Amino acid sequence: MSTQLSAGGAEVTVDQDNGCRIGSLRIDGRELLRQGPAYGCFPMVPWCGRTAYGEFRDGAAVHRLPVNQPPHAIHGFGRDAPWRRAHADAAEAAFTYDLAEPWPYPGRVTQLVALAPDSLTLTLGVETYGDSFPAQAGWHPWFLRNLGAGGEDVRLDFDPAWQEERGDDHLPTGRRIDPLPGPWDDCFGMPYGVDATLTWPGELELRITSRAQWVVVYDEQPDAVCVEPQSGPPNGLNTHPRLVTPVDPLEVATTWTWRRLS
Repeated sequence: MSTQLSAGGAEVTVDQDNGCRIGSLRIDGRELLRQGPAYGCFPMVPWCGRTAYGEFRDGAAVHRLPVNQPPHAIHGFGRDAPWRRAHADAAEAAFTYDLAEPWPYPGRVTQLVALAPDSLTLTLGVETYGDSFPAQAGWHPWFLRNLGAGGEDVRLDFDPAWQEERGDDHLPTGRRIDPLPGPWDDCFGMPYGVDATLTWPGELELRITSRAQWVVVYDEQPDAVCVEPQSGPPNGLNTHPRLVTPVDPLEVATTWTWRRLS
């Protein structure tokens, strides 16, 4: 089952049965996201990126997660689960997903999708049904490198304050370094909020903003560029735990705003 939203010349398809991912974003009939069941734009929850060797600590307890990209656990469980649609109208929808085994804590995740003629806003909330627990949330969009109409490849513009040094195991080492040139599979710090612009010259400009202070950029594949706002860095369950408590749920949002160049 999927949910269709439209506003002006923008159309969005949400595939709630396949991880509540944005399966399609079309502007004036032109697709912006890489197609396929593993692509689109999926929520990363209850953690983002890699968790080292499938283990994280919460106090004295050590919890083990399925290692789905050896030797690490990657991108959370939400992208592989069916979600429930709680509400939908022409341009907005809400979906929920209940955390369960093998995640060790009960809780609920909500994703809100709001489409306007010139923007898409995504909001993720994580709440607990009982004990506090560390969590992360964010998105993994696969933007097409080329929109397929004979135009140029996309250009990415962003100005991070630092880059997380990446070790041979693809995890941050804990050192912050000056940003290096791409290609990247790397995490960057933006302490005043994520702000990145994708430009398909002569076609479309799309600005990604978020109050989140971390963004992963992955552009090592020829067909797509990923710009991933998230609430913490890879392996953040261990290195930058953000506790979800009964009085302090985790909430993160991102807005994509576009401008036509032709």
